[in-house]
Order: sequence, then structure tokens, then C-alpha cells
Amino acid sequence: MTSADGTVYEQDNVTLGMASYYVTDTQRWAISSTGRFLDSPRPRYIETSQSQFTNISDSELFQTARLSPGSLRYYGLGLENGEYTIRLEFAELAFATPPDWRSVGRRVFDVYLQGKLQLKDFDIRKEASDSSFRAVSKTYKANVTENFLEIHLFWAGKGTCCIPNQGYYGPLISAVKATPDFVPTVSNLPPSTSSKQNRTGLIVGIVVGSGVLFLIAISAIFIVRQRKKKGLSDGEFLGMGARPNTFSYAELRTATEDFNAKNKLGEGGFGAVYKGTLPDGRTVAVKQLSVTSRQGKNQFITEIATMSAVQHRNLVRLYGCCIERDQRLLVYEYLENKSLDQALFGKSKLHLDWPTRYSICMGTARALAYLHEESRPRIVHRDVKASNILLDADLIPKISDFGLAKLFDDTKTHISTRVAGTIGYLAPEYAMRGHLTEKVDVFGFGVVALEVLSGRPNADTSLDQEKIYLLERAWHLHENNQERELVDQRLTDFNEEQVTQIIGVALLCTQASPMLRPSMSRVVAMLAGDMEVATVSSRPGYLTDWHFDDINSLVSQDYTPGSATRVNNTESEISFSHSTTFNTSPMSSGRPMLHGGIDKGR
Repeated sequence: MTSADGTVYEQDNVTLGMASYYVTDTQRWAISSTGRFLDSPRPRYIETSQSQFTNISDSELFQTARLSPGSLRYYGLGLENGEYTIRLEFAELAFATPPDWRSVGRRVFDVYLQGKLQLKDFDIRKEASDSSFRAVSKTYKANVTENFLEIHLFWAGKGTCCIPNQGYYGPLISAVKATPDFVPTVSNLPPSTSSKQNRTGLIVGIVVGSGVLFLIAISAIFIVRQRKKKGLSDGEFLGMGARPNTFSYAELRTATEDFNAKNKLGEGGFGAVYKGTLPDGRTVAVKQLSVTSRQGKNQFITEIATMSAVQHRNLVRLYGCCIERDQRLLVYEYLENKSLDQALFGKSKLHLDWPTRYSICMGTARALAYLHEESRPRIVHRDVKASNILLDADLIPKISDFGLAKLFDDTKTHISTRVAGTIGYLAPEYAMRGHLTEKVDVFGFGVVALEVLSGRPNADTSLDQEKIYLLERAWHLHENNQERELVDQRLTDFNEEQVTQIIGVALLCTQASPMLRPSMSRVVAMLAGDMEVATVSSRPGYLTDWHFDDINSLVSQDYTPGSATRVNNTESEISFSHSTTFNTSPMSSGRPMLHGGIDKGR
């Protein structure tokens, strides 16, 4: 369909289930929907109506709309970087105009553009002067810097859920349009798309301006930039759902000044990280995988695929990779404010006030909720800790280091696997039995949240005996109604209600049984004040049944606050080594958290 103003419409009529996505035939747009309509016997993901819209000339455009029970994302692909005008079209098709019993239903959701909140508690019918079947248009400016546009519609649990039908709620949108505010300099045709195919208009839901969106075909980039190299076959690259950009070793060697020591940012678990500058001026962090690292070829491929498949404002972005002979490198965005542990209990000069700390907790929680519930495949990070959370120029948190990330299938409730993580952040069921679910990350988040609030590491041997272990200290203060004493003394002003929220959430997240820990989406809701924080009345078993004095043998004499002990556990070996600081940017258990020969560390 072509509208009165010459806009060509692409069709968005694919039925999306509980967690699915697809790319349109022209490859200009991708659509992702997640969530399940609660108690709905016949869920609908496309809403239709034959009504005429009197306040708009293109009624056909608004007679169909996409509906999602939770999270709905539109991605404009391969856009030339620059500023765009984004037009979002809405019309309420299900709730009748008053007076009618169906009119008591309310659809309320949030709208984000490029990760920034544009509409909070948006109600389509309310915006249309309490009228249904009336077009509502919203126009915004968006800056595209990395060749894609993200529009996110999110239901935050507000409005009604059962009118006009059981399990009916969630964001709804009729059309999307993006127009560049500049004269484009690249073609809008993929290599395999003829001009005749490109001009074929489709209709329902999603809109593309004629000559507006320009696809820089990912496949063409790979053909041009990917050289035939030893170490990774074409078949392995083609097997990845999302393919990252590729760099030659020579490019990265030049960017880092031959991996000059002055550009070294730190030594991660799998190799050194260097600061570099690409020819286009971008500052990047180059992770050079050491030849002797435990991370093999398959793990490296997994990390590439994982980082390329996920896109979130609170996750470190992967720009590309290099696999050339024995050289394996990853190229990440550079975060100038380094890691959270440096800001909290290092020598950083950053001052994290209370609003910033609360925002860090919220951003980290949202990223984990995305990895656990929205990302496909679902992802368990396995090593959530303060040193794996980096801060950008605006102190926005971004989770890093997916070298330990574990992909798992929806059909598996847990995976028994080699334990890889950091003592102090390890969930009991994972440390003891290798029982891996997303609740392992929930436990780690709970520890991090307490560290953010208190400004101290989870274990600090420089303190008095009763204060050494943060979790034990938090429980002691909680039981004596003295939570305020846990707050970082450097904070002169803080929100007491939010402090109580974070402590309550942290104690829930660090329960011994994974079944008692909330999901990360519920954590987000509790932190946002949309859900009440449940009261926890008794300490978890790993605190009551095990004396922490017993682990002194685990901590080496040169331990300093903020350092972490990493665990690598195979069937025949339990070993320990101190990880260095990254300088860049249960099942019910009454058994000891760590037992047996684990104190035989070396």
C-alpha cells in the first residue's frame, strides 16, 4: 500500500508466539515479541478492525495492529548513520468508546526509542480524547550511530488484564515510519534484491518510507571484509544467527599500537585487554585471547554469537572480532569510566551519588532480565559481579565479560556444567552441585546490589570480625532494624525508602533455594515500585549452618578488599587463582556452601 503522502508500507502479518522474531522480506525491519497472555485461551497477536478512522485519510493503515503481551521491539536495519524523524502510529481497536462495559478496559505501556524513555504510562485511548478507533500519531527525533534503530514498547504491568477478554493487555501499534533528516549517500537495496522487488508494497502494522530506510547488507559486509583465514571456517560463521563484523589482525595491531603496554587496560580471565583507536575514530577495547587460555575455539565462537545476538543499552556492545591463524580477538565498545568495583572500592575519583547508585542497580537488573527472558537464545551470565559491570561516560551500567556466559535451551530447567565463577557471588546450588539456572545470576545480582548500597566488597578482612562478610552483616542489621547503618558513609543524602527496597530485594535474591529467589523481571518491578517487596524473615541456611571463619584458608595472605577469587571446577580438579581487576572501562541447602577439599586451593 502507498499512502496519500507517497509512503510505501511493508507488511507485518507474521504470527509471533511467546518468544519469537522475524525479519521482513526486504530485510529493512526486524520484529521481536516476548511474553505470554496470562489465562488467555486464544491469544491474539494481530488485532484487526473494519472501522473507518475519520481523523485520518489512510484508514486502512490503522485497521490492523500488532499486539504483544509484554515486550515488543522493532529494529530498523542497515540505516545510514544520522538523525531521523520517527513517526509512531497508534489506534485503540479493542476497548470500546464509553459508555460501554468494554470501555472500562485500559491499555497502558511505555515506549522507548534508542533505549531512551519517550512515553511513560502511555494510554492510546486517553491520548485520543477517550475515543477508540481514532488515530494517534507521535513524532520523535532519533540519532542513529551504529546503523540500526530500536523502538521498544514495554508493558509494565499497568492497566487492565481481562477486558474485553481474559488475558488481554500489552502494547499495541499500527505503524512505524522512519525518515532521514539528511540526503542519503548509500543505496537502499541489498545485493540480492532487485529494484522491482524493492518497490513491492505490503501492508499491516509496519511502515517504511519510500526511499527512506537504507539497508547496508550485512552479508555484503562479510563478503568484502571477511578474508579467508585459518582458525574459523565459513560454515561456522554461517551457522551463527547473528554475525559480527570482522577485523584483520593488522588493523587491530595498528589500532593498539602493536599492543603497546601503555594501552593495556587489564588482564581478564581469558587474556589481556587493550585500548585502541580504529581508522574511523572509534575508541575500542580489544580483548586478545591468550593462546594458553582455557577458552577453546568453540567457546570463542559461542562468545561471538552470544554478544552479537543481544542488543541492550545495559550490555557492552561487541563491534566485531578477528580470527586469523592463532590470533583470536574481540573488539568491544570502550567504557571510559572503567568498572563498578573500581568506582565503589578502588582508587577511582568518581563520585557515585545515591540516584546514580540506584540507577546502576536498576540498569543491571534490566540487562539480566533481558538476557534471561527476552534474549533468544536465553543466556545465563554465570559471573555477575561488580568488576564485570562497566560504566560509560554517563555512568550508565553495562554488563561485560560474556566469556563465562552459558546458553541454554528452553527445554532444560537446569544444566549441570563445569563451575566457573567468583567466590562471594556464587549461588550455593551452583558452587556445590554445578546446578545452573538463571537464578545463579539472581544471587550474584543480590550481592552486587548490597555492594553498591554499602560501597564495600562482599568480603573485607580489614574490618572487624562481625563485619567481614557483607551478607552476614546485612542480615544482622536487617534483623535489628538497623538497615541504614549498611549505607555507604560517603553518601550524605539518600532515599530511605529506596534503601529499604534494595536491601529487601537483595535478601530475596540471595536466598539459599533458587525457588525462593525472584526472577529478574520481578526484581525490576520491585525496584521500580510496581510490585511490593516480599518480607524475608529468616536467614538462609548457608549463613546459619556454616561458620564463615572456616573459609579463612581460602583467602591468601595478599588478599586485598575488592579482589576476587575465581573458581574453575572440573570433575578431577578444584583450583583457585586470584583474578586481576579489570581496569577499563537449591534446592534448599543446609549444607556448607563450600565443602570437601575446596580449601586445597593453589
